[in-house]
Amino acid sequence: MTKTIFMIHGMWGTGDQWSNFRTFFEAQGFNVITPTLRHHVPKQAPDPALGTTSLIDYTDDLERQIRKLPEPPIIMGHSMGALLAQKLCARGLGKAGIFLTPAAPRGIIALTPSVIKSFFRIMTTWGFWRKPTFPTFAEISYSVYNLLPEAEARKEYETLAHESGRAAFEIGFALLDGKRASEVITKDVTCPVLVVGSAKDRITPASTIRAIAKKYQAVGDYKEFANQCHWVLGGAAWDEVAGFCLNWIGDKVKP
Repeated sequence: MTKTIFMIHGMWGTGDQWSNFRTFFEAQGFNVITPTLRHHVPKQAPDPALGTTSLIDYTDDLERQIRKLPEPPIIMGHSMGALLAQKLCARGLGKAGIFLTPAAPRGIIALTPSVIKSFFRIMTTWGFWRKPTFPTFAEISYSVYNLLPEAEARKEYETLAHESGRAAFEIGFALLDGKRASEVITKDVTCPVLVVGSAKDRITPASTIRAIAKKYQAVGDYKEFANQCHWVLGGAAWDEVAGFCLNWIGDKVKP
């Protein structure tokens, strides 16, 4: 089986957020690649161009990197990164896809009270779709880090970067996006896929993840963790998620 895993971070993130997973999978002999999306630099004023950077731009950037690899990788993404992973798999670039608490592609309505609360300030700010965005600590503690101790949540918060308002619009208001940037042609995803949900996820609730998984039932598997929040890359039980992914790769990803 392929020994390369291409890990894509989520909204406001960087490639460094995969440190736990990188160490875990490298110890199992995998070559792990953790790119950082364009203009994502923590603790710096954002590049103005970030505000209008599209999901299409991110996907094209990542495709160029993947095509330079000697073999098709396992494409693993978290949150918005898992939406990008879906798009890349639909382009035929993955040996397999692993979508951890993925953002919803176009066509799946993901508006629940917790989702609205998570994004309310950002998405009620006029012009957010052309500006870089950044969450408050209270917002991301509620939406992403809700099971983390405060000290760990603050440590993670310090690593965040600004995000594209355009990308947030393309996900949250997909039906208004003429470019259909968040669309995934699921019939074009023919590689094995694993969709992972968390029962205590507030920003992409398990009900949404189940709807995503249903679209991949011909080629995919679904696993829901009862005691996980959106942040499956850290916290007390991230290794349970990583271990499940490792076992799935061993079962599903053939030479």
